[in-house]
Amino acid sequence: MNDRPQRADARRNKEVLLDAAAAVFVASGVEAPIRAIAAKAGVGTATIYRHFPTRADLIVAVYRHQVEALAEAGPDLLAACETPYDALARWIDLFVDFVVTKQGLATVLQSDDPCYDPLHEYFLDRLEPVCTRLLGAAAASGEIQSGQDARELMRGVGGLCAGASTTRHYDARRLVGLLVAGLRTPG
Repeated sequence: MNDRPQRADARRNKEVLLDAAAAVFVASGVEAPIRAIAAKAGVGTATIYRHFPTRADLIVAVYRHQVEALAEAGPDLLAACETPYDALARWIDLFVDFVVTKQGLATVLQSDDPCYDPLHEYFLDRLEPVCTRLLGAAAASGEIQSGQDARELMRGVGGLCAGASTTRHYDARRLVGLLVAGLRTPG
């Protein structure tokens, strides 16, 4: 295997491809034609197959790409937002986007294919510490009640998002907003 780092333009091209694949998966499911992903990314299908020889490789890469983007967003939001609570609320909003996108991948991720088995642990290993840090910062600032559990919050958000794709007039984002507002300290 080649351990040389990718050139910056190659990394950007791969990110564009992964973003396009995620968008197509959300709109059309993970069985969408590779040519639709290629068209959205502005590349040929051979480029996709060069990076991702199988559909499973592409699905795993999309999932990991989205988890990494969400993990990197936490510290960036803490640095950029006016308060830690604002950073937490914005991160949870991004997490909702991720969860809704992931629902398009749910069937395949829960399949018997062993290549998908490590993804849930990867998700928890990368995102639970970020959520814990955001919760800790918001609690330290006095904006939310201390003692909140990141995994519990993430599971609650996931539960609220579960009905988003199957139920008309269901606003998961509004319900998650109520959940996050409920973390605030009284007063």
